Formats: sequence, structure tokens, C-alpha cells
Amino acid sequence: MKVGFIGLGNMGTGMARNLLKAGHSVTVYNRTRSRAEQLQQAGASIADTPADASHGEVVVTMLADDHAVEQVVFGADGSAGVLSALESDSIHISMSTISVELADKLTAAHASGGTVYVAAPVFGRPAAAEAAQVAIIAAGAADALKRCRPLFDAMGQRTFIVGEKPSSANLLKLIGNFMIASTIETLGEAFTLGRRGGLDPTLLLEVLTNTLFPAPLYKNYGGMIARQEFEPAGFKLPLGLKDVRLVMAAAESLNVPMPVASLVRDHFITALAHGWEEKDWSAVSLVSAEAAGL
Repeated sequence: MKVGFIGLGNMGTGMARNLLKAGHSVTVYNRTRSRAEQLQQAGASIADTPADASHGEVVVTMLADDHAVEQVVFGADGSAGVLSALESDSIHISMSTISVELADKLTAAHASGGTVYVAAPVFGRPAAAEAAQVAIIAAGAADALKRCRPLFDAMGQRTFIVGEKPSSANLLKLIGNFMIASTIETLGEAFTLGRRGGLDPTLLLEVLTNTLFPAPLYKNYGGMIARQEFEPAGFKLPLGLKDVRLVMAAAESLNVPMPVASLVRDHFITALAHGWEEKDWSAVSLVSAEAAGL
């Protein structure tokens, strides 16, 4: 397939590379051009603008937040965006973690322009993206999802279809990220208690993850917290705060109280106040440690 790929950050680079490996014709765009040039040797063409990357059958966006997605899709600073360049019946796959509100806005904008919008955020860290091991959470019209299937298969290990309303995928993604953030908070408190009580963090990790909590989530983030290893960041603290805020906004719109999310948000804000914005979001565990005098 002829595919445009916009956004070559920690996740997007690996995902675009896997599309190339699967034999798709890929045109890439990134605000920092050097990242796009890294994929040129693997066979990618480079676009000068987001619109230039949007002339194929499908364009994929993998961007940091709502603001970045809106600028790329609708255009910014007088430049044309994705929406203006897509041909009738072309598909825009948004794989970014964005708000439910923006997902609904994008769905309506594409429908009015005769193009197709699919939401397909992913679960997984950069290493999983590079290894085509992410889980893809997809929602949109059934025929569009069928057309996208070869791309999903190239980028991920499994695709979950959650319905025809695109924003359903974004809500599910936000729920998942809230649960990860809450788990990190719990791990931070648990390891702080263990360290304060004289337990070896490595031993604590081994016992917990080989008995009660064998899931990779506990092993991976528990390991980072036990080792106090928060750089280089796979997912930076400001992005974690962004996602917690987005899930709280979605909850408020549905009149759902989320007191744990409020606590986690406050701890992310505290972490950023300490200047830890370059650290992995698991570094929010340091807030509990500092509160305990460690």
C-alpha cells in the first residue's frame, strides 16, 4: 500500500520501519527532518510537509498530543494540513494518544470532507514498536478497518477491534494508561515502604513478580523503580501527566469520579516541579520516596 507516516518519535520510527519491512511504499514526515532521513536508507521517501505525506491510500499520524495532531491535520502557520490533501475515500489512521473530544472532532471533520477516520492507539513501549510487538486498539467503519488490517499486522502483534465509533479506541487507551500510571504509583509506594523497612529492592521485586504479580507491567516498571533507573525515558513524565489529565477530562464528561486519578495527577505535577521532565514516567515513584525521607 501507498502510505504516509507522520511523526517519527520514539514510537513512530519503529512503526514506520516495520511498514517498510513489510513491503509498503512509505512517505515519511517529521518536524525534525533528520529523523526522516534515518528512514530514507531503509527505503522511505521524505515529504516536506504533512500534506505532502498525505497523497496515498492511507496516512498514519503518531504524534505527542492533541495540539500536535490538530496542527498536522488542520494545518498551521498558513501551511496545508492532512485533511486538505487527502483524496476522497482515503484513510487517516490516528495512532496517537489523544482526547476523546478531539477524536470526535476529527471523525466529524473527515466525514464532512469525504475521507475516512480510524483511531488506532497502541499499547507498548519503544522497544515493542521496533519489534512490531505493540497491541493496537482500533475503531472505525468495518470496511476501513479491513483495509487497514495489513498495516496493523505489519506494526503490531495483535489488533483489538472495539467498535465503529473511533473515539471508543481512544477512551480504552486512556483507561489503560490510567491503570499503568496507578500501578506505577502503587509500586512507588510499595518499594518506598520496603526500602524504609530495610528490604532489598531487588529481592522485593523478585518475590512480588514471581508470586502475586507476574505480569510484565509489574516486572518492567518494578524493575525500573527497584534500580532507580529512569533515563533514558521510554515515555517521559510530561506525557504521563497529559494522559492522566485526558482520562480525567473523559471521566468528567461522563460524570465519573476518579479519586485515584486525582492523586496520581498531583504526584506527576510534584515530579515536574522537581525538574524531572526528562525522566521516564515511572520516576513519579520518587515522589513517594522523597515524602518518606529517602
